[in-house]
Amino acid sequence: EKRLEDVPTVRDFPEVFPEDLTGLPPTRQVEFQIDLVPGAAPMARAPYRLAPLELQELSTQLQELSDKGFISPVKLHVLLSQLHHRFGNLLETFDKSSVIASKT
Repeated sequence: EKRLEDVPTVRDFPEVFPEDLTGLPPTRQVEFQIDLVPGAAPMARAPYRLAPLELQELSTQLQELSDKGFISPVKLHVLLSQLHHRFGNLLETFDKSSVIASKT
């Protein structure tokens, strides 16, 4: 059986995880609520785009992680596909040939 104390993050930051929870949070003056419309689909667009410098930095960091073997080309392709879906033309800016050539 897994205990909360066995989780490394809980052990490392005990001030964030109190020993006993007194119950639900107190009632607030303004309760947050989102009214959903039945049958409505979520908006299919990225919340934001990366600036060119941020995109270059992301590409550089991904290349470094790939070169060091921390991420594999297969997993990297999945990650890049997800990022491409969210952030635009990331796949075109990343040098895929070097990732495929540096198989781990």
